[in-house]
Amino acid sequence: MSDLFVEELRNEPDEDRPLADLLRPQSLTEVVGQDHLLGEEGILTRMIKSGRLGSMVFWGPPGSGKTTVARLLAENVDYHFHQISAIFSGVADLKKVFEQARDLKRSGKRTLLFVDEIHRFNRAQQDSFLPVMEDGTLVLVGATTENPSFELNSALLSRAQVLTFKPHDDDAAEQLLLRAETHMGRSLPLTEDARLGLAEMADGDGRALLGLVEEIFAAVQEGEELGREGLERIVQRRAPVYDKGQDGHYNLISALHKTIRGSDPDAALYYLTRMLVSGEDPMFLARRLIRMAVEDIGLADPNALLQCIAARDAFQMLGSPEGELALAQAAVYLATAPKSNAVYTAYKQATAYAKQTGSPTPPMNILNAPTKLMKSSGYGEGYVYDHDTPEGFSGQEYFPDDLGRQEFYHPVERGFERDVQKRMDYFKRLRLSKTTGKS
Repeated sequence: MSDLFVEELRNEPDEDRPLADLLRPQSLTEVVGQDHLLGEEGILTRMIKSGRLGSMVFWGPPGSGKTTVARLLAENVDYHFHQISAIFSGVADLKKVFEQARDLKRSGKRTLLFVDEIHRFNRAQQDSFLPVMEDGTLVLVGATTENPSFELNSALLSRAQVLTFKPHDDDAAEQLLLRAETHMGRSLPLTEDARLGLAEMADGDGRALLGLVEEIFAAVQEGEELGREGLERIVQRRAPVYDKGQDGHYNLISALHKTIRGSDPDAALYYLTRMLVSGEDPMFLARRLIRMAVEDIGLADPNALLQCIAARDAFQMLGSPEGELALAQAAVYLATAPKSNAVYTAYKQATAYAKQTGSPTPPMNILNAPTKLMKSSGYGEGYVYDHDTPEGFSGQEYFPDDLGRQEFYHPVERGFERDVQKRMDYFKRLRLSKTTGKS
């Protein structure tokens, strides 16, 4: 978006401008919901007091005020404000902006370049900012809805401070609604419950909230008051902020995994259903539940894995929406099951040990001897068939002779693994008695 386009939009008649644009804050004190940045001790407040701005990346959800704050920052320190969008700009556009910033710098005027959707720029385009940031040609303020750690070059991040913008909470949403009512000269025709529902529909997006307000004023008849159900008939709920291939996806699956590990079935159901209503692939969730069964529960409850596989099969048979209930059942089962990562930890240790020790030959007595040559060479010689022993346990050594006995698996005293530990202790005592002759 160019400066010229922004200026033309502001010069449109009020009746042609969206309510969100009409109510755009004209000073930083009017910005709501970002007190951690703009309060008395906020980092942006301190920057303004110093009279100089550093390059920054504004990271936050849509409608949280990133563009507005960038423009007002430039006004407060008397910087020239230039705005572009990474969606519509290329290297040629950037070169023009850089040259204009150099001309302004020579005349004593600094430039704040605001780049919306900066994560859309590729690596080479992001690198083009580095020289002009370093020599002070301009101050870069990039805005992104995606995690900068994943989407922006490390060289760019090392030269810019990442500031997190929060979605509008209930208090911020109420301030916006009061501001809209003052501007319109009338109260929203909503019950108290519907008013709360309106804020929920916007899902933290201030711009979307004011758009919904416009829809209500345009649709409601004089003297009509809407409850929550009436509100939902008139306006459309904003889609949840969720990108199946990006940050929201990984945040929520991480939250689901950790709530199940933390034995909280209610939180597990919340995150599971939140992903499902946002359009997540149910098979992705089924696969992750299976992983949780083997990683966080293991032999503390062997049925956990069976429950998850059954839930996957049930979803494939039933489809949506009935199949989601099977996933919910599996999630609750995992959350309430005893937890153990003993097998998971043992597997990692055994893998590391196998990589470290190379390829020693297993003991000759446990190797098959399908040919006379192999038999004459000692393959299988001295092997004891465990079932032929009184205890069903021979106590033979199975690790390679060069390595000696190793222990990786240490069961926990929870659930089924408590019995596993007892059996392991029993076999350990038997092995000791057979190797030393002592009971």
